[in-house]
Amino acid sequence: MNRLFLFFGAFLILTISAFRTTLPGEPTSSPKTEAKHIKWLTIEEAYALTQKKPKKFVVDVYTDWCGWCKVMDRETFSKEAIVDYVNENYYAVRLNAEQRKDIKLGKETFKFVSAGSRGVHELAAALLRNQMSYPTTVFLDEKFQLIQPIPGYLEPRTFHQIITYFGNNYHQKEPFDQYKASTYAKAYQSSLAGK
Repeated sequence: MNRLFLFFGAFLILTISAFRTTLPGEPTSSPKTEAKHIKWLTIEEAYALTQKKPKKFVVDVYTDWCGWCKVMDRETFSKEAIVDYVNENYYAVRLNAEQRKDIKLGKETFKFVSAGSRGVHELAAALLRNQMSYPTTVFLDEKFQLIQPIPGYLEPRTFHQIITYFGNNYHQKEPFDQYKASTYAKAYQSSLAGK
């Protein structure tokens, strides 16, 4: 019986460690330190900041009831390499697609539109091109022009590839699949070795 518990315990530990995701540039083990966090802003705050210091935007469009949104918060947005890259290269915005508060950006005001028991905010609908899916990560350029919305949960490695693709303007030079296979792999080759 003790051997069975020992075997089960070892199997559990191996399974958990096999599924842990380590990103390029992220230490495989680290001492207990204060966890880093993405510096989330409101869309109004980010819009005002980009008027003074232009940066791209990454917008997390979510709802309070969305389970995959919570998984993305916990599993993707908490990775150190992602936190560092986003904080350095983007204005990070969280936008509740069902918030009822008006949003004023420049001369435009976006409102909540009620629809039955729920509704949607006009700005969320515009950013998602009326394809309401949660979570959706939206990328905007420094002039607040839409680059691309990406619907669905994004696991950490894929999200890191995407933020570096848009963050370094590779989207203007090569298709994403080519970037993943060559440019990204070369840039992070030493970090990817043995992982």
